[in-house]
Amino acid sequence: MAMEGPLDFSAFMATALYHPALGYYAREPRQVGRRGDFFTSVSVGPVFGALLARRFRAWWQAAGSPQPWRLIECGAHDGTLAADILAALGQLDPAALAALEYAIPEPLPRLQAAQREKLQPYAEHVRFLTRPAELAARPLPGIAFGNELLDSLPFEVVEWQADGWHPCRVGCGPDGGFSWETQAPLDTPALAAALAPLGSGFPIGYRSEVRTGYGGFFAPLLAGLSSGMLLWFDYGHARPDYYHPSRHQGTLQTFSKHRAAADPLLDPGAIDITADVDFTAVAEAAIALGCRPLRFCSQGTWLTGVGREWLLAMEGQPDAGLLRQFQTLTHPAQLGARFHVLELAWNDPAPAPLTAADRHRLALSAPSQGT
Repeated sequence: MAMEGPLDFSAFMATALYHPALGYYAREPRQVGRRGDFFTSVSVGPVFGALLARRFRAWWQAAGSPQPWRLIECGAHDGTLAADILAALGQLDPAALAALEYAIPEPLPRLQAAQREKLQPYAEHVRFLTRPAELAARPLPGIAFGNELLDSLPFEVVEWQADGWHPCRVGCGPDGGFSWETQAPLDTPALAAALAPLGSGFPIGYRSEVRTGYGGFFAPLLAGLSSGMLLWFDYGHARPDYYHPSRHQGTLQTFSKHRAAADPLLDPGAIDITADVDFTAVAEAAIALGCRPLRFCSQGTWLTGVGREWLLAMEGQPDAGLLRQFQTLTHPAQLGARFHVLELAWNDPAPAPLTAADRHRLALSAPSQGT
């Protein structure tokens, strides 16, 4: 990577992950699963997709069974989750599947090719595109969602010094590799605005991450929906926990072959780069665009609620394999507590607002913010 000066970390990360030829996600789509670099809820088996299909069908019915309707999956990787959802939806409600357009925005050709191959049995229901903005010409009611997608959105790294926050940028080291360069105090208005709610009083040398692009990411998705919902699954925290003074080195991590490390400059393009999600910032960005938060809870709580009827139907004839998948997805010691779920309503006056308990967990204290 040729550089004329230090890069914002977000630009370095975007290139390292998403460059169409050299980026981490431009490689063969084998990063996920036991033989890959990291493990997701999709890797557990088809139960995760089947439970999402139940939530989507419930929304479709509550919305009056619109025809057509749209699901937009962001970060669909090789199409496994889409295949699980479409298969389950076809079993649950063939009419819902018949009316569905399943849209997958994917700019990387190799990933889109893998998706097309995986989803060939459902080709009549799936629409492949490069950018979500392509959906704006014909918005439909529906849901935009992603599993472990927000954590892979580029972010900035910042460090607290005696005179305030300093951006940590990427420069060229003396050995020809990359190195951190802590710059002068903030010179980016968007970054300064994102850091303003954090206040001051952090320990000298405290580092963390800040994403300023949630609104820009959500806007084209909402333009493709006439009404509906955003739904995000990811690991992260509400703002007070994310930026607690004790979390002095932030949450930035890299993954390779299921091993976590903390140096994103070491082997760019060959490792995943991620950081936890500030769900308060996610909610605030969506609220600014007109959304209303509906639910914020652990993945275990959310999936248990969505799967209640499914679990009851297995009483007396349990499927041990499916129950093991469900337990892995929901148990607090496994994936149930590590991941959180945020639901947001879009252009829909019917859903109930966020409960006081969820509002407190999400660190949204002002009812006037649109809920």
